[in-house]
Amino acid sequence: MNPITNINISDDEVEKEYSKLKKEAEENGYFLNNDLFFTKELIRSLLINQKRYGYPSCPCRLASGDKSKDIDIICPCDYRDVDLNDYGSCYCGLYVTSEIINGSKKLQAIPERRNIENNKGEKNKPTNTLSKIDNEKNFSNLSYPVWRCKVCGYLCARDNPPEICPICKAKKERFEKFL
Repeated sequence: MNPITNINISDDEVEKEYSKLKKEAEENGYFLNNDLFFTKELIRSLLINQKRYGYPSCPCRLASGDKSKDIDIICPCDYRDVDLNDYGSCYCGLYVTSEIINGSKKLQAIPERRNIENNKGEKNKPTNTLSKIDNEKNFSNLSYPVWRCKVCGYLCARDNPPEICPICKAKKERFEKFL
């Protein structure tokens, strides 16, 4: 039992989730961190947050317990792909690039991208938002709205977003109307 949360997550639950996440990652061109102890402890924390809040919020960020406020930090978080591109790993280090796996790049600290208040009480702008204005002129003649997965950037033109992103497996609620 985790002494901080009083939520018990068995090693079998961790192994099952690890196998599921590893399979999904590999099927979609992603890699899980190859430090198994570290990775499984992150997964244990995701499972604790799943039981605590009802959703697997990033264990390296403070969740509010309100899913609508935490939607951007549900794993895989909205910032994963941008962090992978810029730093070789996601914020918590669960997902890494092939360069990290093969040792040609080292894990490093990653700055927080989440839209949080700075010390002046102002909101920081998210760094992974695409410009809707630039794209509206390119796609203004579409007969369907365009939906964007906020996790991986997948775009689709249809009446409603897909139930699950075909690229990163994020759920429907992680899509935003792009155009």
